[in-house]
Amino acid sequence: VILATVLNAKSINVAVAANVSYAMDELIDEFNKENPNIKVEVTLGSSGKLSAQISHGAPYELFLSANMKYPEALFKNKIAITKPLVYARGSLAMFSAKELNFNRGIEVVMQKEIEHIAIANPKTAPYGKATVEALKRAGLFEKVKYKFVYAESISQTVAYSVNATDLGFIAKSSLYSPKMQHFKEKKNWIEVSPTLYTPIKQGIVLLKGSTKEAKDFYDFMLSSKAKEILKRYGYITDEI
Repeated sequence: VILATVLNAKSINVAVAANVSYAMDELIDEFNKENPNIKVEVTLGSSGKLSAQISHGAPYELFLSANMKYPEALFKNKIAITKPLVYARGSLAMFSAKELNFNRGIEVVMQKEIEHIAIANPKTAPYGKATVEALKRAGLFEKVKYKFVYAESISQTVAYSVNATDLGFIAKSSLYSPKMQHFKEKKNWIEVSPTLYTPIKQGIVLLKGSTKEAKDFYDFMLSSKAKEILKRYGYITDEI
């Protein structure tokens, strides 16, 4: 029976925004309970880079973006075959591997000991764009932009924040990964006030040439089971 299952296994290629990587293992495990014959192959990256790869013919069947802009462009260009839908809303957090006084909220960036701040590239990573927007709205961007250390994606931003910089603007979801769970709210991290940036609506689309198996995973990602898992990783799923 096991051999037959292996022989019947189908693989699907999914392009996934880096911020979702922390929840992905659990999402795939849950999906495979009902669909044991479907192997989900994940490629992680910034939404902009993945979108560019898709536009140039990369063989992905499904795209989980960190915003709606890239899926909407793919749909407009008839590369995506489903209208973009929101599968989760992301939240931005400030994080430091050292304990900091976060009482002043986002103004912590002005503290003297904060010499380097990790942010995702705002041109290709929606969380990077949200970071710039939040700092501009708080009137701090011009004062601290010289401190920025740019990362390619939000997962690289997390790595920089843990190992190299004094502070980082990261996806709140990353704080729920096993490697990050020991860091404490208000000591190592706080959520950035959602009033400072446009809501990070994360969009999903099926792509041209996708299979029935990819559609099964697409349906799962929009299900209440997937939303429950995403909620545990710091996403907002009940207002979408």
